[in-house]
Amino acid sequence: MASLRDIRNRINSVKSTQQVTRAMKMVAAAKLRRAQERIFQTRPYAFELAEVISHLQGHIDPGLHPLFQARQERQAALLVVVTADRGLAGAFNANIIKLAEQTIAQVYETLARKGQLYLYCIGRKGYDYFRRRNYPIAGHQQGIFDRLTFNMARQIADTLASGYLEGQWDEVRIVYNEFRNTIAQNRIVEPFLPIPTERFLTPIMERDLGQRPHLRPGYQVDYLFEPNPQAILEALVPHYLSYQIWRILLESYAAEQGARMVAMDNATTNAEELLRQLRLKYNRARQDAITKEILEITSGAEALAKGGA
Repeated sequence: MASLRDIRNRINSVKSTQQVTRAMKMVAAAKLRRAQERIFQTRPYAFELAEVISHLQGHIDPGLHPLFQARQERQAALLVVVTADRGLAGAFNANIIKLAEQTIAQVYETLARKGQLYLYCIGRKGYDYFRRRNYPIAGHQQGIFDRLTFNMARQIADTLASGYLEGQWDEVRIVYNEFRNTIAQNRIVEPFLPIPTERFLTPIMERDLGQRPHLRPGYQVDYLFEPNPQAILEALVPHYLSYQIWRILLESYAAEQGARMVAMDNATTNAEELLRQLRLKYNRARQDAITKEILEITSGAEALAKGGA
């Protein structure tokens, strides 16, 4: 049985851990509030931009722009995996890694066997996981969520587009967590290149369609293009790709902070329950020790009384 000192040390250790988890929860909550504001400001523009690109596709020949041209044969592919740089966020990273592995097994199994499936890892957790398993890593980004800027998103989009245009890969998909609310995320596998002819809708986008009917597929808007649709498409496509990466990074960051806040809240609650059990155990052990001392004193007194008689 553990001694009273051991139990006291355990109680102090759990108290210290509880203070850390409570502080991490408060930090995550503050970061989440800022991240929510950014993603709520970004989504409307990103959705509208996607609608304009989709409308432009209906007015020109998609074959006129190389990023719309789907390859007849898929010789190589790139899977972008967006995770966090840190843990202590529940199953946030594990779920995305699991989804990426499922996508590899179901969609890219043949290319993976040939060594023609490449990964681009954003976040240290995903990079460490796939690097240890010897997946071909075409590139990786670490620490960008600490100083997240639109210029970083543009650089990533340029890298993905350049590889596609140069024939390094014939398809690009992105695996990430979409922020749904504080306690839940949507795991998404989104086609990125070639730009899909039919708009890809996440659960959040589908929900948004009900609130903004002009974004629904089939809704016709009469646009006037100056100088012409082709020139506007050439100017808009790079910005569109950059902004989609920007939205995805913000979605993942907000989802990460929400997951971490929930995980730290659960850890704080579990620590409180553990403290309750340890205090109960300590009181029982203390009572047993006192009872034992009383018995020893009583037995000694009886022995002395019998000896004196």
